[in-house]
Amino acid sequence: MVRATKREYLEKIRCRYRRAGKRYKSRILDEFCAVCGYNRKYAIGLLGQRVRGPRKKPGPKRRYGPELDPILRQIWLACEQMCGKRLRQAIPLWLPYYERRYGALDPMARQQLLSISASSLDRRLRPIRARYPHGKRCGTKPGSLLKQHIPVRTHNWDITQPGFIEADTVAHCGGSMEGNFVWSLTFTDIFSGWTLNRAVWNKGARDVVRQIKELERRLPFPLLGFDSDNGSEFLNWHLYRLLQQRKQPVGWTRAREYRKNDNAHVEQKNWTHVRQLLGYDRIDRPETVAAIDDLYDSWCDLQNFFMPSIKLQRKQREGSKIHRYYERPTTPYQRILASPAVLPEQLARLQAHFQSLDPFQLKQDIERKLRRVFQLNQSARP
Repeated sequence: MVRATKREYLEKIRCRYRRAGKRYKSRILDEFCAVCGYNRKYAIGLLGQRVRGPRKKPGPKRRYGPELDPILRQIWLACEQMCGKRLRQAIPLWLPYYERRYGALDPMARQQLLSISASSLDRRLRPIRARYPHGKRCGTKPGSLLKQHIPVRTHNWDITQPGFIEADTVAHCGGSMEGNFVWSLTFTDIFSGWTLNRAVWNKGARDVVRQIKELERRLPFPLLGFDSDNGSEFLNWHLYRLLQQRKQPVGWTRAREYRKNDNAHVEQKNWTHVRQLLGYDRIDRPETVAAIDDLYDSWCDLQNFFMPSIKLQRKQREGSKIHRYYERPTTPYQRILASPAVLPEQLARLQAHFQSLDPFQLKQDIERKLRRVFQLNQSARP
């Protein structure tokens, strides 16, 4: 007798077995063992089992219903699809703006959104998580003119206050370094993660210095230190005079050659703030520079005020293993507010600017300005 037939036979006699008295149960049991060839104790267990419904999924009962999914999806997409640990800290920032735009939430749903864990967020968002292409191309040409004037940074700066900046450039060359095209200039503060971007045409020294002046003007704290790679766009007399010939010269250092980890903070932002926004397409129209600068204004506001980032706190070696400990994800704006080194008037301007922002409106502006950049880049092509 095959297994399916045995199971069908078991279902037929199980109810009769339960209704029968002791004498008839013994006869039914003898018959069941003879037909199916089961051991008597095993047969008693089968006939005594309760009839169960569909098997439940193992594990704890689900705490969050499907009504949270559209809310999480909307916030997650507006947050540039960040990981669960960062999204967990971003939800309290974004939720008031979500309710202002889409209506008030049910109190229970709001409480669940504020209490959901990072791992639960990752599980719920896994079906719609997007994947980005990866790639890289280096366009840094070494500049040897000022190497003897700019020391290599062999020690860590004082990162207990904002103002120590790492700078780098990103090429929008589309895979070919020939001809002229747009470059992105990135400023990243080591302490807070505050990042600003500007576009330059063809990486000329004068344009780079002009945009560095603009970036310094936009910083919510004074520029105390400047660290760059060995590219010729940085190692030139124009930038040297800008940083050194002032009442309080800016500490200027450079990374070791072919050591990208020396500028790890800005190298990370080159991906999150430039490549994730503009991709790897070639942008070779001068008229796109102003449009990209306008785009970066909205993009940097979104990243600095509403996008929590994870910062390494310390590393500890135990034998052959290195354990890394990270701070709670926090926005650069929150780190600056917590710093006692920032002047009160600068904090007041920063807080006033924050009150004027809406992250969902910024997201819409970014999409509109991004389309404008690519339209300008394609309009002049044959």
